[in-house]
Amino acid sequence: MQDEIIQSVLDGEDTLALLPTGGGKSICFQVPALMQEGICIVISPLIALMKDQVYNLKKRGINAVAIYSGMHYKDIDRAFDNCIYGKIKFLYLSPERLASDLARARIEQMKVNLLAIDEAHCISQWGYDFRPPYLEIVNIRELMPKTPVIALTATATSEVVKDIQERLEFKKENVFQKSFSRGNLAYVILHEEGKLTKLNEIVKNVTGSGIIYVRSRRKTKEISQQLKNRGVTADFYHAGLSTEVRSQKQEDWINNKIRIMVCTNAFGMGIDKPDVRLVVHLEIPDSLEAYFQEAGRAGRDGQKAYAVLLYHQSDKSNLIYQYEQAYPSMEEIRRTYRALGNYYQLAIGGSAADSFDFDLAELVKKFKLQTVTTYNCIRILEQEGWISLTDAVFNPASVRIRVRKDELYDYQLRNKKADRILKLVLRSYHGAFTDFVGVHMSWMAKSLKMDYIDLEQSLLKMSANGIIDFRPEKDKPQLIFLEEKVDPINLTIDYERFNFRKKRHLVRLQKTIAYAENTICRSQQLLAYFGEKDAEKCGVCDVCLERTKVNLSKDDFESYRIKIIKQLEREPLTINQLCEAFSPKKQAQVLKTIELLIDEGDLDKVEDKIVWKK
Repeated sequence: MQDEIIQSVLDGEDTLALLPTGGGKSICFQVPALMQEGICIVISPLIALMKDQVYNLKKRGINAVAIYSGMHYKDIDRAFDNCIYGKIKFLYLSPERLASDLARARIEQMKVNLLAIDEAHCISQWGYDFRPPYLEIVNIRELMPKTPVIALTATATSEVVKDIQERLEFKKENVFQKSFSRGNLAYVILHEEGKLTKLNEIVKNVTGSGIIYVRSRRKTKEISQQLKNRGVTADFYHAGLSTEVRSQKQEDWINNKIRIMVCTNAFGMGIDKPDVRLVVHLEIPDSLEAYFQEAGRAGRDGQKAYAVLLYHQSDKSNLIYQYEQAYPSMEEIRRTYRALGNYYQLAIGGSAADSFDFDLAELVKKFKLQTVTTYNCIRILEQEGWISLTDAVFNPASVRIRVRKDELYDYQLRNKKADRILKLVLRSYHGAFTDFVGVHMSWMAKSLKMDYIDLEQSLLKMSANGIIDFRPEKDKPQLIFLEEKVDPINLTIDYERFNFRKKRHLVRLQKTIAYAENTICRSQQLLAYFGEKDAEKCGVCDVCLERTKVNLSKDDFESYRIKIIKQLEREPLTINQLCEAFSPKKQAQVLKTIELLIDEGDLDKVEDKIVWKK
């Protein structure tokens, strides 16, 4: 469907593209942008994804740049200038940066050929990952009234599809939706008490690369270690690890040095690894959108793959408990807001749009808060538009020399330790006398045979002495106050909107539990959730395979279904009366068909009679 989507964009039409995970969404905006004069602005919520796409474009000789929270003001300023006066083809922006006065002023000077909105479902409160800064995107359209918009997502229900187009003020409805069906992917639900025993069995029986999703950082480490103890090359991944460590683990997994990655949902977004044979969820996610996206990372090469959910009845009560915790009281929300203000020493009326390094563990410890409650309060403050919290940002350390060469030489003569460091900087990085240059701190420490902290302290000392300007390495999420700081007593939220999101969350939760507990074709359930109501049974999920155990093919099932319903059109019948209409040899298949039709809601059992639900 890429061809039709690209043509729609080239025709100047506002376009919504729904393609499954691995469906090649990036091509749909990159190709038309490259075919036309001017720059393409891409809005994306994930900094890691932006950086990855910029890196891949540059690797192909295409000029691209990303601007996000946590960057130094001068670097942002330079990047915008390059977009106006240079030959940049793609500008990646985080949504909260798009809303700034600086962005608006600079974008007005650019010749924008396309506005691309990645993860477009984030604009809709009907969706599972609503992000308020996305609502500001429509305001930027005023600066480029003739520029078309392309919105892209892999997960959107019919309500979200409609909402995306309305929120972005599409001139007319224009949706390209490829079927979300994945014929090569077998969705399997296994009801298990001993999940770890079953996991070991699955990993042993399914060869090839795999991902195991869990809900806590602690479990990633524990389960990867258990797999290692059984001879499996496994590792763990979560957002609490440093960027350098995460990048190395990810690279090892992509290059098949690690077979199984045990991780939280922080892993997988934007990773283009086609040969994943197995995705296992040890715990049920709280939405089918999240499950579908994560499960869809298996089998992107079109070859046979498995998406397995290990389910136990206790998962249901855990999920409901987590849901109840997700909506704390107004008192807790105000307490968290006060703690944030005190943590960053912001006065009442303090300026908006300031970006700060954020460490949840440190905040919780300092103000004696509950971790889960605080996290949920921050999420609500974000959804209400008071703050924005980005994913972890890695900005390498950078150095600029402030003094003339003769002054620097004198300083080096007087400071032997600084001399070694400065010589390495001058030898390895060019342009430090005129501008900031990024420096690789770990590599420098290793080359100089110095401790990392000792190296950083030495650079900070040189900076304090006025010899250099030094910006230390940053590796933390960024918290931005989107509104001026108010007295916590005056903090308000929109209760109608709050209750709407709470209600929608519960609906998504119930649909996910139903998916795990129903015995309806798994693929049919998922496709129906995303609007494909008439999808055929997949034939490869656990429900469909259960039929084959009693030799019940698709055609046989359909044949029996028609005959059973004809019998029940006249009157309700007992199971024995229904079976009498078939050959005794077929009774096992007939009983299985009746069971499946009851599960699928076509039939009902009232006392001892089977009733057709017309």
